[in-house]
Amino acid sequence: MTATKTRDHGGGLDRAIARFGGTRQGWLDLSTGINPLPYDVPQLGGDIWTALPDSTAAKTLEQAARQFWNIPDDAAVLAAPGASSLIARIPALAAPGSVRIDTPTYNEHAAAFTTNGWQVNAPNPTARVIVHPNNPDGRLWDGAAPAQQQIIDESFCDIAPDQSHIYLASRPGTLILKSFGKFWGLAGLRLGFAIGDPNLIARLSEMLGPWPVSGPALTIGTTALTDTGWAETARTRLTQDAQRLDTLMTKAGATPLSGTPLFRLYETNDAANWQTHLAQHHIWSRIFPYSKTWLRLGLPHPTRWPQIEAALDRATDGTAGGATLLATSASPTTQQ
Repeated sequence: MTATKTRDHGGGLDRAIARFGGTRQGWLDLSTGINPLPYDVPQLGGDIWTALPDSTAAKTLEQAARQFWNIPDDAAVLAAPGASSLIARIPALAAPGSVRIDTPTYNEHAAAFTTNGWQVNAPNPTARVIVHPNNPDGRLWDGAAPAQQQIIDESFCDIAPDQSHIYLASRPGTLILKSFGKFWGLAGLRLGFAIGDPNLIARLSEMLGPWPVSGPALTIGTTALTDTGWAETARTRLTQDAQRLDTLMTKAGATPLSGTPLFRLYETNDAANWQTHLAQHHIWSRIFPYSKTWLRLGLPHPTRWPQIEAALDRATDGTAGGATLLATSASPTTQQ
């Protein structure tokens, strides 16, 4: 049997620990774009861990999602065990053709379409994938020239709800993806949503089968989506912390390029050297196979700022390579 190829992603902290030592508790994982101060999970009682999820809880979650995201009445909603499970299945909704996916972007979209027999960025595309905001550069799509069949991945858009294209969810052939794990910081819960064309949503539901979302995820998701005060507070804090990280990185010799308040993208002279330097201080970062100079960092937990501040101070005081190691190159690399 052929092994599944592992694609480039954030995470992989176990490999970093094996190489640079330390314990998981001592490491600061900034390689992902997950809210470091997650939603406080409510106490779960009753038979939620032992009973099959019921349809009432699923409908309650759907209503909470409709209200939180202002979903059009004529668009359908499907909760799933993570946005990734939806990304893997969506290409099977239509006969293979050509799909437009502007790069660089989240690589699971192209992988899923390729696995299902599609050609990526060949002439005359019949479908399009838009990641909005884009990962890793935070690029926003202006909504112009929507395709006949389009997938709009808004996994990082809850940080900027005014930028959402949720109004397009009522357009035939359109699916909008939402990730619960990133903004609410509960990636391990595995909860995501597909919103859009009722015919497509119905077929996705058939693919997922019964009880696609666990009882705990239904309850926690509903509680979090109705807690709008928490969401507003989180957006304010994340925006301030992103600015703080940009200031620290600029002082250390990097150039902020873009990103979102959940992750920041920097230009360096050598991203691999930056990653090694930070890893020596037990901070894990994200670099990319298509750029030798791009470095992406998530945000630290509010109690962990001293760790990254100390690492960056060492980068500029002449030790561990100092400013020579971490100096910024003249212009960004945009190799795709």
